[in-house]
Amino acid sequence: MTATPAVMPALQQTHSHASSLQSSQASQASQTTNDSLCDVTYRVGVAENTNLKFRRSMEDVHTYVKNFASRLDWGYFAVFDGHAGSQASEWCGSHLHMMVEKQILADEARDVREILNDAFVDVDTQINTKLEGNSGCTAAVCVLRWEVPEEPEEPQEPQEPQADDDAGSPQLSLSQHKRKLYTANVGDSRIVLFRNGASIRLTYDHKASDPLEMQRVEAAGGLIMKSRVNGMLAVTRSLGDKFFDTLVVGNPFTTAVEITAEDKFLIIACDGLWDVVDDQDACELIADIDDPDEAASTLVQYALKHGTTDNITAMVVMLQE
Repeated sequence: MTATPAVMPALQQTHSHASSLQSSQASQASQTTNDSLCDVTYRVGVAENTNLKFRRSMEDVHTYVKNFASRLDWGYFAVFDGHAGSQASEWCGSHLHMMVEKQILADEARDVREILNDAFVDVDTQINTKLEGNSGCTAAVCVLRWEVPEEPEEPQEPQEPQADDDAGSPQLSLSQHKRKLYTANVGDSRIVLFRNGASIRLTYDHKASDPLEMQRVEAAGGLIMKSRVNGMLAVTRSLGDKFFDTLVVGNPFTTAVEITAEDKFLIIACDGLWDVVDDQDACELIADIDDPDEAASTLVQYALKHGTTDNITAMVVMLQE
């Protein structure tokens, strides 16, 4: 597959947010402004809550970029859940999307999963060398883009030219393109796709209680005690956490999936949500909600009511207009 070459530099909109606000009002207001500036076939809603009953500060960060890489209708969506401080999550929220974009533009035919892996490893190294302290973060990242096959699967009938729109620009036909979603994660933040009434998890929980991750950590010379790496860290993969050196790595789990008309939305959220609800129940909770901001807020309020003890960030990406 090769990427569509359409370039729309004036339309790219970036939103990144990190705060100690209890609600997501500021985040939602900024997102609404972005919606009015660029037309895309997906809609993004975000809600967050510090959960002051259990947490003194907000360490979650989220970022999304509309018309990512200055390509029409591409998208970048990410949630970072910090620990031992917010330095790592804030750094990722400000830099990772630019690193991914740079590598995509350098070679658009390259597998985006490889690009995400390289970007995660690079970010991990930069955090550990440039930032003070020992903070780290989990990460759940998506790249949504249109691609065109290198060779058509079957001959295509000639099409009549499409009429210009009101602004005098030709209408873009995407009939020969495929919509692809690429994901990457480290730690226990998740990306869940709701397809034809069923949840599909596109991430892997890198926890110290996972048998495969336990074997990897122990093979690297570490110990798993009380389901924590060296008795301290619950996740086995993250960005940052230089104190754990080679035991906790930044190589992500990656996926690639074609998005079709059966795919309704994505949920990208930190473990503050997933600790108290499973994938299918979370999807069904918002299945009949059309507004992405309302859907994200519903998930956050559910987590609070059901006893989560962590910061909560939920991003909902409606995949159909």
